[in-house]
Amino acid sequence: MKNVIFTILIVFLGFTSFAQQKSFDVKIIGKGKPVVLIPGYSCSGDVWKETADHLKNKYQLHILTLAGYAGTKPIDSPILQTVHNEIIAYVKTNKLNKPIVIGHSLGAFMGLWLSSSEPDLFGKLICVDGVPFISALTNPDITADSLKDDPRYNLEAVINNFKAIPNEGYVDYMTKAMLYQVQDSTRARQIAEWSYASDRRTLGATIIEMSLTDLRKDIARIKSPVLVLTSLFNTKENSTKIYNQQYAALPNKTIKVADSKHFIMYDQPEWFYTEIDTFLNSK
Repeated sequence: MKNVIFTILIVFLGFTSFAQQKSFDVKIIGKGKPVVLIPGYSCSGDVWKETADHLKNKYQLHILTLAGYAGTKPIDSPILQTVHNEIIAYVKTNKLNKPIVIGHSLGAFMGLWLSSSEPDLFGKLICVDGVPFISALTNPDITADSLKDDPRYNLEAVINNFKAIPNEGYVDYMTKAMLYQVQDSTRARQIAEWSYASDRRTLGATIIEMSLTDLRKDIARIKSPVLVLTSLFNTKENSTKIYNQQYAALPNKTIKVADSKHFIMYDQPEWFYTEIDTFLNSK
């Protein structure tokens, strides 16, 4: 009887722990030092499938899919703040010892936010084509305050624009758009399908939340080494300039430019694996 009660308790506690993670789903594979992989805007955690295959024999991988993306259940705003808070809680609850964080695009932004907020909680950070303040990519003088009254950054208006996009032809249209961000058409269609499966309110809200959050000064608090991998912004020299401006306050960083579009892990996988392996194996 005691064994039955104990088993029921284990199941109940396990269910409760899962239910509390409302802002992301987690898939755990592999054994070793913990790594948290955060996908980019609208993407499933499956965006890391090949990366996970590369790492799973040496690391325990916690692969996230954020709420409202790629068919996961959406949550109320503020979405990214909730994701931020719950990832920190997840790391503490599961006693992950200084987990490495690998994030792409919005996921890289989230990695910077996490490591800035809790510099002693997280280990090394890899930012794959993501920045601390996306709105200042082309103009470093822009601030979050200067954008708050800009109608282009009005939360409800942007959400309504996303809701107004017709379902018919969505994937085909988005596939064409994604070919500016990834070389392979099959990959572009998969990303488009994740976008189609995403909650429209979430798509609008998260882009605005990220666009109005400036972490450029906050990243000075990060203690662990950071590897920044950037795609091409016309030329390697221009990419280096933009990313050095964005990451100016970050003390311990390495910036590498890939001959690639936005999805570096898809366009240049061998280069990508070499760079992350070298970084993760270094002291």
